[in-house]
Amino acid sequence: MQILPSKRIAVLGAGQIGAVIAAMLAEQGHAVTLADADPAQLALAEGGAVRTARLDVADPAALRAFLADRDVVVSACPYFLNKGIAGAAVATGTHYFDLTEDVETTGFIKQLGATAEVALVPQCGLAPGFICILGADMAARFEKLKAVKMRVGALPLYPTNALAYNVTWSVDGLINEYCNPCEIVFEGKPILVPALEGLEHVMIDGVSYEAFNTSGGLGTLTETLDGKVSDLSYKTLRYPGHAEIMKLLLRGLELADDRDTLRRILNRAAPFTRKDVVVVFVTGVGERNGRLEEESTVLRYYGTPEMSAIQLTTAAGCVAMVELFLMGQLPAKGFVRQEEAGLADFLSTQAGLRLAPGFAATPRAEGGAAAASNGIPLRKAG
Repeated sequence: MQILPSKRIAVLGAGQIGAVIAAMLAEQGHAVTLADADPAQLALAEGGAVRTARLDVADPAALRAFLADRDVVVSACPYFLNKGIAGAAVATGTHYFDLTEDVETTGFIKQLGATAEVALVPQCGLAPGFICILGADMAARFEKLKAVKMRVGALPLYPTNALAYNVTWSVDGLINEYCNPCEIVFEGKPILVPALEGLEHVMIDGVSYEAFNTSGGLGTLTETLDGKVSDLSYKTLRYPGHAEIMKLLLRGLELADDRDTLRRILNRAAPFTRKDVVVVFVTGVGERNGRLEEESTVLRYYGTPEMSAIQLTTAAGCVAMVELFLMGQLPAKGFVRQEEAGLADFLSTQAGLRLAPGFAATPRAEGGAAAASNGIPLRKAG
């Protein structure tokens, strides 16, 4: 495993994910400062190798001053703050990573990347993020690709409330995913479809789920696979009945236009839990040796008393991309897509190894690449 030179890294946002990202990076020997405007959040993260600093990222001057001597910044802030953070990163020559699922924000960062002298790597984490790397790897397994379906659920292990759901990270991000249009590819053409629609029932190893459209999960795969795939979709997995309740709240009660009220309801009705499970399900259909074949990948990650499953998968997905960048395995500047990382490279990083238990690597018969014990071929970048 390559030992990386120590870098000065800022992690913005000391919430459930940001604090874990900071700790993972500090474990690798980097000089990490975790910043937040809320002293109570910072107090929870104090101790160990991570330094803390109080910072209002909505203050452009303060943000630029803070980033002036940092090599890398990771934003674990709500999506609506990331445009300002990315702009400050470009201005201060700081390489930028974030966790956003917001399509508009990613488009803005892509425009910045056209002339930026630093790397801009949005959409890290789980979905988008890790799921995009898995989706691109799945697509590469077929000589002629027909369809790729990507399904991800961050769920309570023991659902007890009416929503059959617990907020495991960002309420603002969840609302954004449930309200905004969703990109898919249908019959070879990229189109937008409504969130919470496209309901399907999925059975995975005896557990029943529902899946429905949510925004942002495909990341940039619609562009990457343009002209190569007939049908490409991302849906969120939930326990049955969740979508109908959310439709009632968002549309029946019109709380899509009153997000403050919706945020209060979700915070009260779906409290945080570490007893969670992340389910990842990717299916590809295409031709190999003249025959139409289907292949599926199913992965599960469970929470522990120390770290929830969504904390593990999101933080590790982000930190693995930082590692790949510092190893020179991603572009040095400009806009960087998640799927520019090869799956085998991603899983070989220190953070990626935390996600690797579902991928026990064994040699493939044709040599060179690796294959997982569940039949998943892992391809190197390039």
